Amino acid sequence: MNDPAQTTEEATTGSEDLAQVIKQRDEYLDQLTRTRAEFVNYQKRAKAQADLDRVYLIQPIALDILNVLDNYDRAIESARRGGAEAIADGLVMVEKQFLAALAKHGVEPIPALGQPFDANFHEAISQQPNGDHPEGTVVAEYAKGYKLKDRLIRPAKVAVSIAP
Repeated sequence: MNDPAQTTEEATTGSEDLAQVIKQRDEYLDQLTRTRAEFVNYQKRAKAQADLDRVYLIQPIALDILNVLDNYDRAIESARRGGAEAIADGLVMVEKQFLAALAKHGVEPIPALGQPFDANFHEAISQQPNGDHPEGTVVAEYAKGYKLKDRLIRPAKVAVSIAP
């Protein structure tokens, strides 16, 4: 009939099987929880990167416009040298509108003249002996530098003072 030793053995084997199944279930649940957390973190990183990409998406067009503005500055100087002050004033007004439009999107000029030379924002084109400014000061600006939010998009091309 029923052997008590066999029943005990079956019960032990059954409880071991149950413990193994519970352990495996817990491992799968832990793996699922970790995978979900990794996916949520991935989604957050991807969204943050997409937002960042959107902010800096205008950089190539901003550079193109800045090159046009450089020529605009040259046109203003040429008009002033030619005695066409009214035309130069009109060009300056349009240039200000360009700069305001760029500023709305985070493009800002980098101050250079009179500032200490900073290789992060300035590109030294030449050195000029100058007794009026301390050594390492920007004394001439050949091309304006600009940044987009906190990122440099074009360094200012400058001349830096050296001791006479």
